[in-house]
Amino acid sequence: MAADLERGSADRTVVLDVRWRLGGPPGRAEHAVGHVPGAVFVDLDTELAAPPGTGGRHPLPEPSRLQEVLRRAGVSEGSRVVAYDHADGSVAARAWWLLRWAGLPADRVAVLDGGWAAWREEGLPVSTEEPAPEPGDVVVRPGGMPVLDADAAAALARSGVLLDARAGERYRGEVEPVDPRAGHIPGARSAPSAGNVGHDGRWQEPGDLAERFRELGVEPGSGPEAVGAYCGSGVTASSLVLALEYAGLTAPEKPAALYAGSWSDWSTDPDRPAATGPEAG
Repeated sequence: MAADLERGSADRTVVLDVRWRLGGPPGRAEHAVGHVPGAVFVDLDTELAAPPGTGGRHPLPEPSRLQEVLRRAGVSEGSRVVAYDHADGSVAARAWWLLRWAGLPADRVAVLDGGWAAWREEGLPVSTEEPAPEPGDVVVRPGGMPVLDADAAAALARSGVLLDARAGERYRGEVEPVDPRAGHIPGARSAPSAGNVGHDGRWQEPGDLAERFRELGVEPGSGPEAVGAYCGSGVTASSLVLALEYAGLTAPEKPAALYAGSWSDWSTDPDRPAATGPEAG
């Protein structure tokens, strides 16, 4: 659920700064220069993911490690949590997804619409002070969001709708900047995460998002057995899971499934096929 963080609400809400870019610069340095007042920086590579290896470039973190990170940020059982990134929510959605996976209720977790860019554009307060929140008491209970492995992703691409959140040129196999092979999972459909937002960097209206995904074959009322998403390493695909729910095509109790290992996991296995070109294959 994309959401606005109203002026002055940061002291009543846990705000997570998850700015990150593939290839840098480090988000922590940008956080130090300026951030939403009270926001705690959380590092995607080291705190919202396990070390690269089995499971891809950003495997799901160990529950105990995620709990430690969230408690340090001040997240408690009754907290409302808002995550933001540079602009389009494609990275903040990873935090949103993990919080839901950890067991936080859907109505207590949100992504800041427009991210840091919108915050600055609206002239809202900026801080360089590093917050020291009171430690939270949240208990991570993994399993709140459906997860696919490679076999399940392959099956869903044939039996339902598997959406690929990467840029079109990576889906088509024209370029592959980080993973061992180019291409996409056979049967997957291209749905770049950039299409979730308009030219202003704000989330599209739910009706427009719904139309976009219906054109890709997603039916209203779909659940994890009917629709799933993947990307390069399970980060930007989280924003498709969010967008499907925001559009009303899936429900909080039946969200789309996420192939957490994504292409960074799939492409390391030479026995798994790779389709190229604009067609699903």
